[in-house]
This record gives sequence, structure tokens and C-alpha cells, in this order.
Amino acid sequence: MASLHTLSRTFPGWVFFCCCCCLPLLLTSSLPLKGASAAHHACRLRKINFQQPYIRNRTYTLAKTVHASDKDTDNRLIGQQLFVNIRENNRCYLMKRVVEFVVKDVLLTEVKNQYPYVEEVAQFLASLTSELSSCQFSGKREHIEKNLEQMKNKMEQLGENGKTKAIGELDLLFDYMENACTDAPKKGGNKKKN
Repeated sequence: MASLHTLSRTFPGWVFFCCCCCLPLLLTSSLPLKGASAAHHACRLRKINFQQPYIRNRTYTLAKTVHASDKDTDNRLIGQQLFVNIRENNRCYLMKRVVEFVVKDVLLTEVKNQYPYVEEVAQFLASLTSELSSCQFSGKREHIEKNLEQMKNKMEQLGENGKTKAIGELDLLFDYMENACTDAPKKGGNKKKN
């Protein structure tokens, strides 16, 4: 019997080669993923979402503007503490939850009229969480809930300055979301503010 390589050089051989080799590959690549692979696939965003200069500039400008009025330099809401005891494959799910909270409980409250670009940034972040709507955690959920609750409690303890701090850290949120939810080389995420 002729090899597939030899068969693929003639037209009938090429048709046979495509039917035997390429078609099964095409069919299986379009099938939905199952189990942990599906959850991982659902917890991925395209890098292009974060490479739009317009929305990146709006987010960073808003954060920088509001950060200047943040009186608390000792606390951080968005940082590595969010990932304590969180497996890497659950980090995007956690960031989705953090972003949902920040959009709903911070950006879409009375502050949306106090600062420039808040509604644009809120819409952008909401679109990311919408893309991640089928992103689920795998394994135990308690660490995710605990870390999220600690962030919410810290913001509440800061009182009036809590929302200011959350908005002043939108650049960090942007970077952490990008790092946790894209497969591309990482940028930012570990930077610190003074």
C-alpha cells in the first residue's frame, strides 16, 4: 500500500489524504470541549481585548486621576493577596468575580458622575465579564470566596475612601485581569504604586 505522503501527490490521492487525515481533525476541533478543558477554555480572553490603546488609556487615566485623591497608602484592594491559595486555573474566574463586583458596587454607583471615563471603563469591564460568562471555578470554591470577601470587607472598612481606592486601582485590575485571563506573555500585574 502506498504511503499517505505518496498518495497526497496525485489528485485522487490528495482527496483520499484529506478525507482520511484532515476531516477528522476539522471535525474534532469544532466539537465543544468537555470537563476541565471546557472550563479552562471558557476562562480565556483574547489578548486583543487588552491591546486597544483607547480603552487602556481611559482606564489608566481614570485610575491615575482618582489615585491622586486616595489618602490611604497602606492598604491595597487589588494585589497578589487576591491569589493566596488560588490555583492558577482559577485565577481568571476570581478576576471575573472581582471585576463584576467593582463594576456593580463601585463604578455604577454615584461615583459614575464624579470622574471622567467611568461609564466607558465600566462598559468595557462589563463586556469582559460577559465574555467570561461561562467561566467556572474548578475544585473547591472556599478560597475564592474567602479572598473575595476579604477584599470587599477591606473596601467597606475604608468607608468613603474604599470606592476611591478601588477606582484608583483600576489600572492594577486591568493588568491582573489581562495576566489571569490571557495566554499571551504577561505584562504588568506585579507593579506597585507609591
